[in-house]
Amino acid sequence: MAHPRPRPLLTFAAALTVGVSAVVQAGMTDLPGELLAWAEGRFGPEAPKRLLVWQRLVAETRPMVASRPQDPALPLARTNDFFNQVPYALDMNHWGMEDYWATPPELLGSFGGDCEDYSIAKYLTLKDLGVPISMLRIMYVRALNLNESHMVLLYYPRPDAEPLVLDNLVGEIQLASERTDLEPVYSFNDDDLWLPSGFTRKGGSAQVRQWKDMLQRLDRQTGAHH
Repeated sequence: MAHPRPRPLLTFAAALTVGVSAVVQAGMTDLPGELLAWAEGRFGPEAPKRLLVWQRLVAETRPMVASRPQDPALPLARTNDFFNQVPYALDMNHWGMEDYWATPPELLGSFGGDCEDYSIAKYLTLKDLGVPISMLRIMYVRALNLNESHMVLLYYPRPDAEPLVLDNLVGEIQLASERTDLEPVYSFNDDDLWLPSGFTRKGGSAQVRQWKDMLQRLDRQTGAHH
């Protein structure tokens, strides 16, 4: 998968002013305690802190979407910037396999991931913020300048509008027409799967095996259904 330009690391731990156990005991988190315990057991004591910072981002941004649903610029930028600062890692080096689509808790817990992981985390976060999935598509592309497979997230302000591209290779959110370095292969969201030729619908996203596997793991990790 395509490699990003170097980015500064997020100081996730510094963003929390109280301990994880205190947050849970005070009822200040919507994240299941089991999820935080799982993250700590698998990835170490800093992992739950990163998940709680993610939740803080959602809690602070959700009112922006609710109050100005037709003006998503700030929520899109906050979500894009947040996940783009997670260090890039090749699947083989990070997970010991060629192609692994991580859940957001795995991405943040392990503090590493690649383009699929960024795109998935952005999609699910924006969905959680209240952005309709009809406005969102995860797109598998060919990064022409790098001659590598790549993945981005598209945001459609209207069904017939030109989409915006949220990417880890280019920090700035741009219109699709500006991203001449990307060649579409297919796109999907929770409901549908499309091919680029006329963006013809070709069935449901359950046909994408890695997506289905990732959602099943996410359900097990969070106890939620997506």
